Amino acid sequence: MKKRIAIFASGSGSNAQKIMEYFKRSPDAEVVLILTNNPQAYVLQRADNFEIPSHVFTRNEFYQTDEVIRILKNLQVDLIVLAGFLWLVPSALLKAFPNKIINLHPALLPKYGGKGMYGDNVHKAILAAGEEESGITIHFANEEFDEGEIIHQSRFKIDPTDNLEMIKFKGQQLEHQHFPRVIENLLKKMKS
Repeated sequence: MKKRIAIFASGSGSNAQKIMEYFKRSPDAEVVLILTNNPQAYVLQRADNFEIPSHVFTRNEFYQTDEVIRILKNLQVDLIVLAGFLWLVPSALLKAFPNKIINLHPALLPKYGGKGMYGDNVHKAILAAGEEESGITIHFANEEFDEGEIIHQSRFKIDPTDNLEMIKFKGQQLEHQHFPRVIENLLKKMKS
């Protein structure tokens, strides 16, 4: 039986796209649902393109009800992937899926993590600090922003001429290269 992946995203969903592409023909795993808190998110179009169902939820539904958990349980989801999802995961969801929720962060944690540290905010902070390298971190989600156990890190060098767009591009290359493979390896380690 194929392992079942659900992806949460708040925006464009370029990482969700790479994950859907990666597992489209996989004999071992499949993306069964895309979830978002943003009814305008382009990730919904990407899900449509792959004929993968999607669910849009409100803040109230996510934090005050068990509706999202119920949907994930009904679909027998094995792994939840946060790919550009900006809300903190509620403890009820963490308890329902222990060590089965992972997040991608566009920096080398523990540096440049925490509330408000996402997207361009992270890259601008890295540039302002004059860092010589950055990278990505894939980690388990917990009750705090960007503090769960680290699963994987990849690095890239920052050249003195790199601007915000170049740093974003280098980071995204690593995300697209490593995120699907890390997901695949985690799923292989999970007991059926």
